[in-house]
Amino acid sequence: MEAAVIGKDLRKSYGDFVAVDGIDFEIPRGVCFGFLGPNGAGKTTTMRMIYRASPIGGGSLNILGHDVGSGRNDRRIKQQLGVVPQDDNLDQELSVRENLEVFARFYGLSRKQAKARAVELLEFVHLTERAESKVLELSGGMKRRVLIAKALSHEPSVLFLDEPTAGVDVELRTGMWETVDRLRAAGTTIILTTHYIEEAEAIADRVAVINQGRILLVEEKERLLHRMGRKQLTIELQEPVAEIPPALAAYGLERAEDGNALVYTYDRAAERTGITSLLGDLAEAGFTLRDLHTRQSSLEDIFVDLVRERS
Repeated sequence: MEAAVIGKDLRKSYGDFVAVDGIDFEIPRGVCFGFLGPNGAGKTTTMRMIYRASPIGGGSLNILGHDVGSGRNDRRIKQQLGVVPQDDNLDQELSVRENLEVFARFYGLSRKQAKARAVELLEFVHLTERAESKVLELSGGMKRRVLIAKALSHEPSVLFLDEPTAGVDVELRTGMWETVDRLRAAGTTIILTTHYIEEAEAIADRVAVINQGRILLVEEKERLLHRMGRKQLTIELQEPVAEIPPALAAYGLERAEDGNALVYTYDRAAERTGITSLLGDLAEAGFTLRDLHTRQSSLEDIFVDLVRERS
């Protein structure tokens, strides 16, 4: 599959602070690619280099077949990119329709073309009924949809979404994901940053996990979700145990430091988790249980595991 963006040994520093530390990635055309990581991981800095808001600090970057570096291709590249920033950059005093028309004119559409394009986009983001509303009258979720429509005014080949649903409630977040699905189905390459696991799960085809300016892995979403599918069952005991009996070795149990609990890790997506047989074998081994509780792996857990694997 042809690549929309290729980054090799990409770097960016601000004084002594290294924001992006020699990362490699390839983003195929027509997919939704997510940079997933905590706040301050280097996601937005990477995005800003790709959509040409910030010069690269080192390495190489190829965008839609154009090598970045000299700056000669920046105008040609930018005309093919649409950007939905974290911050609201809409004109609050203009109507929704006027915001879209003005931006379309900025990209060279005629007045007639801009009006027609605004109508199309308002329908696409389900805001036709709010066309004449001033932006300042809109909810946060509606403003995010206007920002997406604005970024699509010139029909870009690549759309950037920087934390697209930050501060948006669950219902509107789902609506945003549906919008992204429609864009991807139409052939638009989408690049997003997010720290929401569920967002990556809902819309990304491929994910780069980034932390402290370094990419820890780049994987297809399904493989990453399998990694994230780990759950832990903590079995609290009535009496502490000094060691785990050999008869229970197959379960890979971990003993708490004080011996008052055992921890069983399993795949939540597996057809059989092994919990039922484990509880039966615990009873047969003479253990009396006091309580049970489960815990889903968090994004932080994933990062800790990845860092440990690479240390």
